[in-house]
Amino acid sequence: MGRIPNMDFEKMRNVDVRTVDRESLVDISGIHMNPQMPREQRLADFVGQIGNPYCYRCGKVVVKVSFADTSVTLEDRLEHYLKTL
Repeated sequence: MGRIPNMDFEKMRNVDVRTVDRESLVDISGIHMNPQMPREQRLADFVGQIGNPYCYRCGKVVVKVSFADTSVTLEDRLEHYLKTL
C-alpha cells in the first residue's frame, strides 16, 4: 500500500501549474487501484501513488484539481447543466 507523503495538503493544493516541474508530477495513467481495499486504504494508496492529488499529469497534460467552497454537489451541477441543454 502507498503512504501519504510528508508534504501537507495545503502546499499540494497551492502548487502553481505554470511553474511546476512537469517531470516531477506522476502520470495518473500509471496509477493502479485495488477495488477490494476498504475506502480509507484506497484513498491512502492513491495519494501514496499520485503524490499530489491536486496536481498531476495525464500524459503530457498537467492537471490541476480544485474545489469550490460550496454545499452544491457535482451531481447537483450536472443535473442543472443537463436541464439547461
